[in-house]
Amino acid sequence: MTDSPTSEPASPAAPTLRPEPIPLTLLTGFLGAGKTTLLNRMLRDPALADTVVIVNEFGEIGLDHLLIETVDEDMILLGAGCLCCTVRGDLIATLEDLLRKRDNGRITPFRRVVIETTGLADPAPILHALIYHPYLVMRYRLQAVLTVADAVNGDSTLDHHPESVRQAAVADRIVVSKQDLAADGGAALRTRLAALNPSATLHASDVAPAELLGGFFGLAGKSADVRAWLGAEAVDAHSHHDHGHHHHDVNRHDAAIRAFTLTSEAPVPRAAFEMFLDLVRSGHGPKLLRLKGLVSLADDPQRPVVVHGVQHVVHMPVVLDAWPDDDHRSRLVLIVRDLDPSFVTRLWDAFLGRPRIDMPDAAALTANPLAIPGG
Repeated sequence: MTDSPTSEPASPAAPTLRPEPIPLTLLTGFLGAGKTTLLNRMLRDPALADTVVIVNEFGEIGLDHLLIETVDEDMILLGAGCLCCTVRGDLIATLEDLLRKRDNGRITPFRRVVIETTGLADPAPILHALIYHPYLVMRYRLQAVLTVADAVNGDSTLDHHPESVRQAAVADRIVVSKQDLAADGGAALRTRLAALNPSATLHASDVAPAELLGGFFGLAGKSADVRAWLGAEAVDAHSHHDHGHHHHDVNRHDAAIRAFTLTSEAPVPRAAFEMFLDLVRSGHGPKLLRLKGLVSLADDPQRPVVVHGVQHVVHMPVVLDAWPDDDHRSRLVLIVRDLDPSFVTRLWDAFLGRPRIDMPDAAALTANPLAIPGG
């Protein structure tokens, strides 16, 4: 069958452009630390216009003075041009529902999402949900974990509540609240938090909201954001000062948590890097509280890969168009619990071809990763 002379060839379908991922911030902190007070202040800042706020249960927070109207039973419009969603069910379902409403024009397109957790929340399962879902990782991008710590009660809280230790350990930024009420102005708590998580930046509660944003989302061309997000220099400095020993009271939960860095001047073979990640997360996933970094892969060293993970899940890697600064080393920051950093370092060295006499070779590690001495 031949085409009619008057028929026109079909136009090729226009390519579908994937929308830019929406930055997402996780706001956590123990009961009474001041999360809602900080959130209220942040929402008044123009930097957070067109933001969706997700909370576990609306009745647990005090945003009443910002309310304008109820959009539906689960969504409330806030005076700052933000939308507040209650989470009565699954967080993933809530995030998917927001995307459907946004894509269908049922709500005004929002520019960022802030999730406020309950004070008793272990952040690891929430981070897991945010980085493992194959669709959500294309539409949302975790920008930062923001934790609030109470200068008055924070030390006691860290001693008695393991959740608060994990909240501080996985943070990118920690806001120390109520410093004006603490006898020492919060100095002791800040010292403890810096030792617990040297990669996090510490802020007072009057910090400008814009300083709490940025990081993993939109790293290209922002060397300051990269340094702040990684915090690798601070981790290295703390590790050298600590000399690998714990100086905490043995009864404290944070004594088992360590932060350290892995680096490589030379580009890393892709297969070796993937095997290293697989072994760490499969053999010791529950002990891996946080992993983040920039990696130069040997097959494309001019375009670094952003790596972000929690426990046994690693976020879909994001490839940058170029290095954000002049430091082209691979840098990984790991925060672990009950795992010897020297074991992970020796594993990293083995896969980079820098084996030590006290470490099996990569083939032996691959054959039996769970039986490695020191793991």
